[in-house]
Amino acid sequence: MSPYIDNTEVTNEELPVHGTGDANTERRGTAAAPERTEESEPSTARAWTALARDVAVPLAVFYGSRAAGIGQLPALILSGLAPLAGILLTWARQRRVDPTALFVIAAMVLSVLVAMVTGDARTLLARESWVTAALGLWILGSLATARPFLLDAAVKAAPAGMAHRLDRLWHSNPVVRRWMQVASVAWGVAFLLDALIRVVMAYTLPLDSVPTLGVVLLVVTLGLAQAVVTLHGRRNGALALIRGRD
Repeated sequence: MSPYIDNTEVTNEELPVHGTGDANTERRGTAAAPERTEESEPSTARAWTALARDVAVPLAVFYGSRAAGIGQLPALILSGLAPLAGILLTWARQRRVDPTALFVIAAMVLSVLVAMVTGDARTLLARESWVTAALGLWILGSLATARPFLLDAAVKAAPAGMAHRLDRLWHSNPVVRRWMQVASVAWGVAFLLDALIRVVMAYTLPLDSVPTLGVVLLVVTLGLAQAVVTLHGRRNGALALIRGRD
């Protein structure tokens, strides 16, 4: 399970329709589609924007810089400007500091300083392992709290009806609670594995190949985690409960 629950099968019952009698029946089917579209389209747009900012643009800047003859270390520093700008713009728009983003910026600045002092571009490449390792530990550590990290992330990402149902089921249904715990373990381990492999790649592979391979690694590890958790959720019935098909 990613921080986003698969919500492709949201039922009409999640969308309240005011009124009584036949008018309710007539409006139920037409009311569902617009609300679902309004919920999903901004979320999809944000996802594509984040993908471009954090993946496509940095890769384009890095390889464009290298093609222009810029050294590996300066090219890596330049490639990190787009994600940094995205974080700062988000802070300005929301007018609040996100602790996770603050950690990412701190890791970025520290790794740049170390790389500049040592002159080692590989230190800068290994920076992303700090972020994925910290996220994996955070997800696993949150299992000791009343609300796992993935639960809050999923509630924020899901449509209102599904979010309310998930929150209720977390407190009342052991099947959903167990599934969320398994999801947290799967995603936490996936991020830790990503961090470990990322360090190995940074210090053993040709430097210019690592940025692209890092993206492939993230897709593969998180894709496997998602597949495992989705399969488990279908087998134990948690996904059906969350989608309102209980």
